[in-house]
Parts: sequence; C-alpha cells; structure tokens
Amino acid sequence: MNRYKALALQITCDTVNSCKTKEDVEAKYKITLERINAQIRASKAFIGQDTKLVVLPEYFLSGFPMGESIDEWKEKACVSMDSWVYEELGKIANQNQIFLSGNLYETDNNFPALYFQTSFIMSPDGKLILRYRRLNSMFAPTPHDVWDEYLAVYGLEAVFPVVETEIGNLACIASEEILYPEIARCLAMRGAEIFCHSSSEVASNLLTQKNVAKLARAIENMAYVVSANSAGMGGTPIPFASTDGASKVIDYKGLTLVEAGYGESMVAFGDIDLEALRYFRKRPAMGNLLARQRFELYAESYAKFSNYPVNNLFNVKPERSHFVKTQQAVINKLYEK
Repeated sequence: MNRYKALALQITCDTVNSCKTKEDVEAKYKITLERINAQIRASKAFIGQDTKLVVLPEYFLSGFPMGESIDEWKEKACVSMDSWVYEELGKIANQNQIFLSGNLYETDNNFPALYFQTSFIMSPDGKLILRYRRLNSMFAPTPHDVWDEYLAVYGLEAVFPVVETEIGNLACIASEEILYPEIARCLAMRGAEIFCHSSSEVASNLLTQKNVAKLARAIENMAYVVSANSAGMGGTPIPFASTDGASKVIDYKGLTLVEAGYGESMVAFGDIDLEALRYFRKRPAMGNLLARQRFELYAESYAKFSNYPVNNLFNVKPERSHFVKTQQAVINKLYEK
C-alpha cells in the first residue's frame, strides 16, 4: 500500500483524577473507548476507506497525575500489559481496519514499584505490534532510571522499537520527546518512516517549541510525523482548553500538510505517500540527509559525557520529589562545568 490517509484524531481527555475507586476509573475508561471507536468510525466514513493509520493524543485515557504519588497513580490509573484495555483497543483497530496508535500509563510486573508512560500501535487484526516506553520524563519513571535492569529484561531494540507493516515502518514518539532529536534519530537508524506522535501540549498559531521540533524531526530524518494533540482536558482545575489544537500531519520534507484548529476534530488527516518518501530517500543528493550522516563523529562524545544519572531509581522508592532533586543536581553539575 503505497498511498493512504493518516489521521491525527484530536479528542478531549476525560481525566480520572477525581475518581475515588479503580472501578470508577475503569467505568470511565470503557466510556472513553466507546466514544473513540464511534469517532474513528465516523471519521473514516467521512475521510475515506483508505484511512489506514489513526494516532490518538497523549494520555487520552486518563489524563496525568495531579498530586497523586507514584503508588497512588499506579494503583488508580495505570493498566497492566495484559489489560482488557488493550483488548478493547485491538477491537477498535480491527473493527475499523486501521493501525491505531496512542499513549497511556502502564505497569510492568518486571518493575513492580514503577509505572511507565507507554506508546503503542495496534494492527488491523487487533494485535499489539509495538510498545514504546517514554525515555525522557520530568515527573515519571522511565527505562533509563532502571537502565541496566531494563536492558537485561528487554534488550536495546525494545527501547527503540520500529515495526515493519504494509503501510510503512512505524515508530512512536511520546509527547515532549519530540524535543529530543536523539529519540527520533535512533528510530530512524532502525528504519522508521512514519513517527506516530501522541501529545498533549499547549498549542498556538505561533511556532512553539514543539511545533518547531516536529518540523525539524521530519526534515532531519526524512520521515512523516503524524502528531495528535488533545482537544482540551476535562475534570481538572487546569483551564479546559490549555492543551487544545494544532494536531497535524507533516511530510518527509518538513511541510505541514494539514493542521487542526481548536476543539474535537478529524481535520488533521493527510496523504502518506510511501513511494514518494522512498524515492526521496534513494536519491543521491544534498537533500538526502540520512545518507549523509556520519554517526562515528558523535559516538565518542555521547559515550564520554553524561548529564542525567543512569539507574537513579535502582533500589530507590520513587517519589515525585526525587525527580526534582535529581534534575537540580544535574543543573548544578552543568553550571559547574
């Protein structure tokens, strides 16, 4: 399939922060998933049956922690790796015959004290074909915080997963990680052609940091970026529309093909032309930035310098305050340098 439509579905997030019990949370999850299924079905009917990829916003299912401790959020909002939620997401993908990507909070029996912010891709046959754990986070655990143990369990390729499908080589970038060029680069090294970017960000008609980064990641890696933002977040003290708008599809030259305005919207859909992308990547030319990359130039510097401490949650009880203290120590070290 060389040409198809991709949709960055801009939907509201009905948060679970005010829920008192796990049963209340899961009841809300069920309603959210039913709503998403209906919106995808209607959107595809309007856009066309060649809509083959749908990306959902960051933490579309739950919102984010607001005062909850690591343990509280883990018990309240996180899903397990074999959760019924994944089964329902698989049904949505299957019923609509799409590849479905999104981002949620997930527990892992290999790391029982932690949770991870996880991006996923479901295939049209309802199977989970990619799981990516966010690697840079301000207030949440990441694989880097338990790096040696994580690599021992999953290996490096699971840290930077890329899945080969009939609609191209797909990879996920979580939220503000679009600001970290190394994430996209490591995925591009492994063949990624389309970045599924789930975000919940302050949007603007101006070139925000994230909007600049989306263009840059597409240009640097000669890849599509399908970026889905929230259409507001309900159930929190934060003004509803603070994270709303600017879902978009960007092509491999860094051109914005389409962008949504504010509110729930299916406007951000555009053509993914795999044949054109692959032709562009095969051309000997100054514009073939991937072919001109010389990774050995940078490898020694990356190996030599370390900022944020690796394995910093090994045998440490995770508290929110730990992340702020760790970052302050990093800042102090950088300032001294």
